[in-house]
Amino acid sequence: MSETVNTTSSPLELDKALHYAVTLAWEDLMKPTEPRLVRVEYLSEPGTALDHVSVWSVRAGGYQDLVCDCWTSASSAHPSGAAFGNRQHSDKLAETLDFVMKNQGQFTRAADAGRHGLVLIYTPDADDRKEAATWMRGVQAQGVEASKLRSN
Repeated sequence: MSETVNTTSSPLELDKALHYAVTLAWEDLMKPTEPRLVRVEYLSEPGTALDHVSVWSVRAGGYQDLVCDCWTSASSAHPSGAAFGNRQHSDKLAETLDFVMKNQGQFTRAADAGRHGLVLIYTPDADDRKEAATWMRGVQAQGVEASKLRSN
């Protein structure tokens, strides 16, 4: 695991960080004429770091498209990082998921959360996008401060 960066005075829940990642990339992933739901799934074993998340786009009628898989570790079956399906790509989503996965130690999970994580994201409004962008600016600013500390 890489070094973590504090983004707020109180810990942010992992599900909220994943929600922000999708919200920041919404315009990259969705056509304005096709309102959709995005589903983020993960398996979190107690006491172990999260290694994989899947992001799915759900269309009308319940049809689902895999947007991407994101892995923290590489194997013979997959590389590390975000791997997108044929129909979509978002550098914003890849970068933000990578940050969340590499810094997951700073995020919390509810005490009653099960092994299976599920985050549902509906079409974000302007307030949702502003909140996500504010979070990301804070993360980036803290990351710059942390890198200055490490280089001294």
